[in-house]
Amino acid sequence: MKRFAHALFLIAIFALTACKGEAPKGESSAPPATPAKTAQSLPKIVAFGDSLTAGYGLAQSASYPSLLQEKLKAAGYAYEVVNAGVSGDTTAGGVRRIDWALEPGVKIVILELGANDILRGQSVVAMKQNLALIIERIQASGAKVLLAGMEAPTSSGIEYRKPVHEAFESLAASHHVDFLPFLLAGVAGLESLNQRDGIHPNEEGTKIVAENVFQALKPMLEAEKQKAAE
Repeated sequence: MKRFAHALFLIAIFALTACKGEAPKGESSAPPATPAKTAQSLPKIVAFGDSLTAGYGLAQSASYPSLLQEKLKAAGYAYEVVNAGVSGDTTAGGVRRIDWALEPGVKIVILELGANDILRGQSVVAMKQNLALIIERIQASGAKVLLAGMEAPTSSGIEYRKPVHEAFESLAASHHVDFLPFLLAGVAGLESLNQRDGIHPNEEGTKIVAENVFQALKPMLEAEKQKAAE
């Protein structure tokens, strides 16, 4: 069973880049339009990432940022979640578009990028440098970062997997940002929680992803609440 789950995960992880340019109807590789401002604008949480954030293969209402919005509302946190996920995006692409995402009112950015770099076997050093640039630009804007980690497939070998694993941990430590070790924890490799491609979570899997993010986000929200009360 473990080998079967592992095989599914490998098939899944190597399918991620295939979604680039093959997004379902209504999904675009261009940055999503900025939501219209409401009369009573809420502070924003930007979900910045690739197809895992965009909600590839799902209705917009079933994407993890949409589910996160529901969780925040139910828990009494008054924030607007902005889905800034672009299918097929890499960390280099993230560097090019991060400034667009940092509109006024953004308090937190959930940074989920790197999976496509890993799938293409790109330099871990370059991936780490790109993520560092993104984090630094977010911090310079005054917003906080929740960094979501990814893992390399075992087929890539320990010489590649180990630096990938360590890259996210060291970035979080050196830049003093909050850290979610693995976005797909409890979902990756499980056939019942993923779409046919084996990598993108289905509706049930996305609920778990949203909960993973919510649990990592809560301490940040509580800290913001405490800061506002002082």
